[in-house]
Amino acid sequence: MLLKMKSNWNVLMIILLGVIVGFQYGCGSAIQAENNPPQSIEKYRPLVHFTPDSMWMNDPNGMVFFNGEYHLFYQYYPDSTVWGPMHWGHAVSTDLVHWKHLPVALYPDSLGYIFSGSAVADLNNTSGFGKEGKAALVAIFTYHDMKAEKAGKTVCQSQGIAYSNDNGRTWTKYEKNPVLKNPGTRDFRDPKVNWNKAANKWIMTLAVGDHVCFYSSPNLKEWKLESEFGKTLGAHGGVWECPDLFELPVVNSKGEKKWVLLVSINPGGPNGGSATQYFIGKFDGHTFTNENPVNRWVDQGKDDYAGVTYSNIPEKDGRCISIGWMSNWQYAQVVPTVKWRSAMTFPKEIRLIKDKDGYILTSMPVEEIQLLREQKTELIPVTISGATELKPQVFSPLYPIEISLEFANPKNQDKAQFGVELTNSKNEKLAIGYDKNKACFYIDRENAGLCDFSKDFKGVHTSPFIANEDKIRMRMIIDAASVELFAMDGKVVMTDIFFPSEEYSKINYFSKGGEARLNSGIVYKLNSVREK
Repeated sequence: MLLKMKSNWNVLMIILLGVIVGFQYGCGSAIQAENNPPQSIEKYRPLVHFTPDSMWMNDPNGMVFFNGEYHLFYQYYPDSTVWGPMHWGHAVSTDLVHWKHLPVALYPDSLGYIFSGSAVADLNNTSGFGKEGKAALVAIFTYHDMKAEKAGKTVCQSQGIAYSNDNGRTWTKYEKNPVLKNPGTRDFRDPKVNWNKAANKWIMTLAVGDHVCFYSSPNLKEWKLESEFGKTLGAHGGVWECPDLFELPVVNSKGEKKWVLLVSINPGGPNGGSATQYFIGKFDGHTFTNENPVNRWVDQGKDDYAGVTYSNIPEKDGRCISIGWMSNWQYAQVVPTVKWRSAMTFPKEIRLIKDKDGYILTSMPVEEIQLLREQKTELIPVTISGATELKPQVFSPLYPIEISLEFANPKNQDKAQFGVELTNSKNEKLAIGYDKNKACFYIDRENAGLCDFSKDFKGVHTSPFIANEDKIRMRMIIDAASVELFAMDGKVVMTDIFFPSEEYSKINYFSKGGEARLNSGIVYKLNSVREK
């Protein structure tokens, strides 16, 4: 009897202990969920833009299309939400909008941190890394020797390579790295490599302080200096970084092609901080010759930097596709996100046109954005004076959305400003519009929400544009913490991030200095690529 009572008591204690443990586990889970909310409800987490699952991210790297996958590598520090020892993070997509996170691809080693670079499909096996008749992926990146930098040495950077024979899932670093040693300069980095068919060799475009250098190689292992460009051309408010060189057809021409050279600069952007400039001209396999005397910018917002293009896009596709880092070095490390920092821009198709102002790059969202459209609203034409509620008022929650608007260009109203504004119950406001008096498109985040984390965040950012047409066209992608404006069919591109203290809940039209007329508009609710 005593034994049975002891046995029952033991059972009771086990049950009670289970209840206590279960209660503690449940409370612990609730606390954890509150402090680390799931991705779908994290404040400011973009819903249609790529972000790391956690921790710090900056420049896109190694963008290559291979065996049906778009690879996106990126500067990544897996141990903090601020910049640190750089790795290459990795994600893949089959459609440019839905991304699968993969394990870290490249880790720092005895030669240094893994800074920015590119990746290519070595289809002709010039490197000898391919196996069984299958091409290898080869990554070309900058080694940054932090020990040398801390010791006060000038020479800290060199170029290394790594290869993969399993679609980029695992990587082997070349045993004879570095393949391009530093000739004795401080900034020697960010190699962008492409195969040049006409010259039958690989061309590396490398940022070297205040200019770029072009190197060539038959096999990705041995490199020869061909020429340099830019010491007396372009913007020089900061160091040159993340270059890219590619050829584009001129739209609506009779077979004309031009070479495009992208160069990011930090600081020295048109609205302060980091930005990306471009040059148009000729490249003969040795030397780049600039034909655009006027300095031009890929994006004149505050938050599109270090953008580069995909390699190995199939000829039947033929697009030039770019992704940039959606932040600015002035405040990237202090923006008010918790679990992660930074997002990428939405993938864009770059085209080259020629008009009275010369050769101009245009950018528009890739057509795959259509995969995300789940609800369409056609807007009613309206005459706008002051703030006018957009009707029909669109979705709740408000974003992510894609919105296209066509305004009549006001005549005899030289002081007119018009566009749309996002607002919330706290009277915070983000305005996107055109200012006819100042002849510019602009994004005003002066009162858009949180800004005390940086003196450089508040402001009105502008992109000069004299509108001579009868219509003003604006297309926008608005996400949880960003707007990307593509105006006048992509001739004007502006990207800004924002951090309202509560979500924006309404869109208004606005007009100042005279009336404006909305001719037509379409709003698409975009389906989140994240868990709901």
